[in-house]
Amino acid sequence: MKDKALEKPRKSVRRKSSSVTIDEVAALAGVSPMTVSRVINGQGKVRDTTRERVMRAVRELDYTPNLAASSLAAAQHTRIALIYTNPSGAYLRELLVGLLRVASSTAIQLVIDYWDDLDAESERKAARKLAKKVDGVILPPPLCDSRAAVTEFVRANVPVVAIASGRFSDDISCVRIDDFQAGREIAEYLIKQGHTRIGCIKGRSDLSASTRRFQGFHAALDEAGIALDSTLVQHGDYTYRSGLKATEKLLAHRRPPSAIFASNDDMAAAAISVAHRRGLDVPRDLSVVGFDDTSAATTVWPELTTIHQPIASMANAAIDVLLRSIRRKDPTTRVLVDQVVPHRLIVRDSVAAPPKRK
Repeated sequence: MKDKALEKPRKSVRRKSSSVTIDEVAALAGVSPMTVSRVINGQGKVRDTTRERVMRAVRELDYTPNLAASSLAAAQHTRIALIYTNPSGAYLRELLVGLLRVASSTAIQLVIDYWDDLDAESERKAARKLAKKVDGVILPPPLCDSRAAVTEFVRANVPVVAIASGRFSDDISCVRIDDFQAGREIAEYLIKQGHTRIGCIKGRSDLSASTRRFQGFHAALDEAGIALDSTLVQHGDYTYRSGLKATEKLLAHRRPPSAIFASNDDMAAAAISVAHRRGLDVPRDLSVVGFDDTSAATTVWPELTTIHQPIASMANAAIDVLLRSIRRKDPTTRVLVDQVVPHRLIVRDSVAAPPKRK
C-alpha cells in the first residue's frame, strides 16, 4: 500500500473561470485567433463584417488581453514618458493608476512630464529635449492631437502612442474607443427615455475625440428626427468650472433642456451641482449624463449614467504598443497600431423620463 504522505500533490491545470482567452473570442466570432489578434491590434486587412463580429465577441466575453505581460522581456531599462497638460483630474488619476500598475510589474521607468499650456514652438523645444532622454512617449488628451510635439518625436525616431485621440495618422499609434459610436449610444439612451430637448456641453474644440463625440450625439438626433438646436450646445474644456458656466447658460434658456449630455464626467458633475443650486431635482426635473466613467461619476449624487472608457486598460495597451516598437528588429521601421477598445454604457441614477410640462 502506498504511503499517501509521500505522494506529490498534483498541480491543478484548471484555469480560472474568469480568465477569457483569445481562443474563446475566436470561437465565438467564428474566426481564427490570428484574426482576433489582428483586429485587437489594428494590424492587417480585415473585412468590416469580420471586425464587427470579433468586437461583438470581445464585448460579450468582456475580454481584455494581458498586453504588458507579453512584453516583459522588452521592458528592461526602458524609459517611457507620460506628458500631460491641463487635464481632467479624474481622467489623469485613472490613467496614472493604469501606467503605474504596469510599471510596477515590469522593469520600465515611467517619466512624468508636465507641459504648462505651451505654445507650438515651446512644445517643439520640450519634445526635442525629452526625446534625448526616453525610449517612448505616451500622449493623453489634449497633447494626443499636438502636431508640433508629434513631429519632433517622430523626427527623433521615438515611438509615440496617443491615448483617446479620435484621429489615426501614419506617424503614431493610437489606443482609443469609438467616440462617435459612444456619443451616439448615450444620446440614443436619452431619446429612448423620452427626451427630445437635449442640451450638450462639448469638449475642447481642438481635440478630435470631442468632435467625434458630438458628431455621434448629432447623428442620434438626426436618426430620431430631432432637429439640433444650436442654442442648446455650449462649449466646455473638460474642467468642472467650464461645466458650471455651460450649464448655467443652458438652464437660463427660455426653453431649457430636459436632459444634458456632458462630454466628460467632470462637466456632468458640474451640471448636477448647478441643477441642485437652482432647486432642480436630478433626475426628476433634469437628466444628466457624462462620459469616461471616472471616479467623478460615483462621487456625485445621484451617481452618473455615463460611457465607460477603460482608461487604465488603455494605458496598459499603450505600454505594450511602445514596447513592441522599442524591441523591433529593424530600427528603420515603425510599429503603428490603431487599437480600438470596447466601451460600455453604464446606467446609474441620473436619468429619468422628462418632466411633464404644464
